[in-house]
Amino acid sequence: MKRIIMHIDVNNAFLSWSAIDLLNNGSKYDIRKSYAVIGGDEKKRRGIVLAKSIACKKLGIKTADTLYSAKQKCPALRVFPPNFPFYKEMSKKMFSLLSVYSPDIEVASIDECYLDYGKVQNLYGDPFLFAKKIQKQIFDELGFTVNIGIANNKLCAKMASDFSKPYKIHTLYEEEVEEKLYPLPIEELYGCGKRTSEKLRKFGIKTIGDLAHFDVESLKPIFKNMAVPLVESARGINRDLVCSEAWIPKGIGNEITLPKDIQDKNELLLYLREITENVALRLRKQKKYAYTVCVTLKTKDFKRRSHQKKRKNATDGTEELYETVREVFLEMQIEEGVRLIGVRLDHLTDYRTIQGTLFDSFEQIDDHSKLDEAIDTMKRKYGIKVIKKASAVEKVSFENRKD
Repeated sequence: MKRIIMHIDVNNAFLSWSAIDLLNNGSKYDIRKSYAVIGGDEKKRRGIVLAKSIACKKLGIKTADTLYSAKQKCPALRVFPPNFPFYKEMSKKMFSLLSVYSPDIEVASIDECYLDYGKVQNLYGDPFLFAKKIQKQIFDELGFTVNIGIANNKLCAKMASDFSKPYKIHTLYEEEVEEKLYPLPIEELYGCGKRTSEKLRKFGIKTIGDLAHFDVESLKPIFKNMAVPLVESARGINRDLVCSEAWIPKGIGNEITLPKDIQDKNELLLYLREITENVALRLRKQKKYAYTVCVTLKTKDFKRRSHQKKRKNATDGTEELYETVREVFLEMQIEEGVRLIGVRLDHLTDYRTIQGTLFDSFEQIDDHSKLDEAIDTMKRKYGIKVIKKASAVEKVSFENRKD
């Protein structure tokens, strides 16, 4: 299975987040549209530019310029102090939003992350359309824009997200490397610093393509063990895995927009089974257990409805959670087509609780846990759809049920 990795990067994070903070507190002045920078305190020798608006960039103001230098270039410049607590809050909101869609997210910094999309592609479809969706969702719900790079590995995803800004989506798949990556100046290769690029230029290497085709043995006397990784990077080769962070939101949920409006409960239950497997996998990955199960749906008229139930026992088991999901769903009246459906787990805890009766089989619970663990391992390695329990593909009969 080919990997698909996305790199999500906030456009001009500190300036954008400061603008949102100011607007939220009554300001009528959007600093993103003016001559403004985020800068440290000149009196405390931290008087440098941390972030600048597009208007300032056009005047030649650069990140790390002194504020004195920036004001020389733009006498009308307005300087705003950084607000790191608010930046952290906005960062958490973005990562929490993304965690709804996949458990495989690697936080690279306060304003960027990698998302392993290949493992959930079967749920959300075309990568580019999904990227447009989350890009719009971040803007609509959080108020700032992001660039998204899509590729078959982390290196190319990062390179793609930097192609042009702001609010853009770029791809750099294996088959696009020669066309999109090779013509770029060697300095633009991710991980190739100023000193490295200067050394490479002494070999006549001016572009990434030049390095990709260069004899690696000739580079070893200068770059030693770094020679092979350098050439592989130029060729768009990268084997790094997305290393998920221990990101624990208050609840864990997943919603999907259906390919068509669906009213048939049998069909909707099949989607709910798949969604439950996804959220249960994420729950176990975070070593949490859930008490409350909520089913959400949106009708073809965009009316949102939800129904929830609190279990007696907190669990992370797929079968136990799905049984509650199924019970909650069957209590909901479905009188028209459904366009979106989802499952959310709340009231998370660090411990499984079992209030058993004489008829409960603890061995059976343990067997389900071992089976879930084995399936999780397969899914992490080969993707969400690699394996399903038999019950996941069974149709449910409603002939004898009165709703």
